[in-house]
Amino acid sequence: MRQRAGGMVPRRVLVALLLLCLAGVVGILLLCLPTTDLRQPPGFKYGIVLDAGSSHTAMFVYKWPADKENDTGIVSQHSMCDVKGGGISSYAKEPSGAGNSLKSCLNQALKDVPKEKHSVTPLYLGATAGMRLLNITNSQESNDVLSSVTSTLMSYPFDFRGAKILSGEDEGVFGWVTANYLLENFIKYGWIGQWIHPKKGTLGAMDLGGASTQITFETMEQIENPQNEVMLRLYGQTYKVYTHSFLCYGRDQVLKRLLSKVLKAEEYKPIISNPCWPKGYQKQLFLEEVYNSPCTSTEQPSSYDPKAVVAMAGSGDPAKCRLHMESLFRFSNCSFSRCSFDGIFQPSVSGNFIAFSAFFYTVNFIQSVMKRHVASPRDLEEAAQAICNTTWSQLLDLAPSQEKRLPDYCITSTFVYLLTTKGYQFDDSTFSNIAFQKKAGDTSIGWALGYMLNLTNMIPADEGGFRKGTEYSSWVVLILLFVAIILTALAAIFCLVRPNKERATI
Repeated sequence: MRQRAGGMVPRRVLVALLLLCLAGVVGILLLCLPTTDLRQPPGFKYGIVLDAGSSHTAMFVYKWPADKENDTGIVSQHSMCDVKGGGISSYAKEPSGAGNSLKSCLNQALKDVPKEKHSVTPLYLGATAGMRLLNITNSQESNDVLSSVTSTLMSYPFDFRGAKILSGEDEGVFGWVTANYLLENFIKYGWIGQWIHPKKGTLGAMDLGGASTQITFETMEQIENPQNEVMLRLYGQTYKVYTHSFLCYGRDQVLKRLLSKVLKAEEYKPIISNPCWPKGYQKQLFLEEVYNSPCTSTEQPSSYDPKAVVAMAGSGDPAKCRLHMESLFRFSNCSFSRCSFDGIFQPSVSGNFIAFSAFFYTVNFIQSVMKRHVASPRDLEEAAQAICNTTWSQLLDLAPSQEKRLPDYCITSTFVYLLTTKGYQFDDSTFSNIAFQKKAGDTSIGWALGYMLNLTNMIPADEGGFRKGTEYSSWVVLILLFVAIILTALAAIFCLVRPNKERATI
């Protein structure tokens, strides 16, 4: 039997001393680091965007670390608030109501943003297709509404930077920027402590609002209409993006246009059958509810009386409903090599897409309420038919909390099917590339975040604005901790294996 020499220090004691020395070195380094690196989180900056859509207004409060203004993957949604009532365009006849409607959410922002940050927090309002339509019909009313909201926004202690009407192209591009920013397709944080360009491509964005719908995606094909081309330079990379906004093809305007088609087909009788409403559902409506929009005003009957009342009852006929819906699109008279619809040029869709807003809500209803899978054009077509064949009482049993929107799901599901397949030309091989999504992480997908990032210059055009995501001293500590962990593991293995070898020699 072998024995240790009497004066030698046991190996386990040496290992313990080594580990203690390493722990002491790491501790000293931690104490020597500036306290702002690891002990205290950096302060935050905030930004507020009011998305004044056609059907309602939503307020988003964003935040980001104060020392990371030119990085990506940093900005997140801090809070949001839905403004009660309709969109600001609905206050055309009473402009002061538009500004007053925002106060409840702005008061919430006073609480969500720390008081000491109020004066340096940028505040923006962007109005979309509802106000674009109002500006077309009555520019004075449009200006009065913007003046009202401007007066209200200026009365708050934030750094108000303007209220404006966005173009359809801006809405589409900013939605595309938001989606790709949140999913880190422009740039992402690498494990080596720097921001890097990912090798994956960008994804397309499809937005379905109340008065318009937008499609935006990067393409290598020639964009034959210069009005549809946008060149963006972000983080040193150039992106050629196709975008188009279809006014009057938003959810609410499609509902009005469909009702107009039904009224015309039924020759404006006082009692009318609507094939796009479920059997058992009926409603009385004034003609002005249908024709009070630029999207339908040209279709008014010759003897139009806005106060005339029509009694409409659902008949739940998917085939007839689809014929009415198809009549909203024009697939002829294309002056380019290829078009989507209404004579608008569109290159072929390629790559992955994300579809949000009413796209998401429609497909989510199909999946969560109707319990149907949507992975192909055929799936969507059959789901639309199933909804149209479902009676009003059955729908109420399935989703009583959605009573207000239930009558319209036959219309919206049929429209989403025709828009994506016949309009944008997704087929069996490309439809599965669409993700119907509301958020990326905890942040809502829409144009608001991209709009703020653009106006605050938080997406630099060139790589010169890059900074390391973590300070050098922090990485020293992380590396030393990693070494310490490896040494600890080796020491543990040594202590376990060595005694076994010694016992084996006995």
